Amino acid sequence: MRFISITAAVIIALSVMAAANQEQAKIPAGISDAIKAGNASELSKFMNSTVELLVLDKEDFYKKVVAETILKDFFINHQVRDFIIRHQGGSNDAMYAIGNLKTASGNFRVHILLKKVGQELLIHQVRIEPDNEK
Repeated sequence: MRFISITAAVIIALSVMAAANQEQAKIPAGISDAIKAGNASELSKFMNSTVELLVLDKEDFYKKVVAETILKDFFINHQVRDFIIRHQGGSNDAMYAIGNLKTASGNFRVHILLKKVGQELLIHQVRIEPDNEK
């Protein structure tokens, strides 16, 4: 009987730790909300001082203010209808998210990479590519 109690306690402890790790592996909700709203200035609050952008025909490392302008232009030309994160994960030092962005002019796949800078996770890369899946 004691073995069963110990085993149950270990299983419960592992389940709680797994749930806590999954909670840590989520990007800040503000990032998803900013993309869903098509709000580049709100999204820039989560960016590192330099960001790698791969947005349609633009691909380079940009200062935060320039990256914000490029994303603002993208959102103006592609009015957002919805954004859903399909997959995310990572560790304490880096995280990623992959989502589907639906716009008035087509669908896109969005990849976001965050890395730890000091005590904060900040966006280091944003990739927006046409989603050709049906």
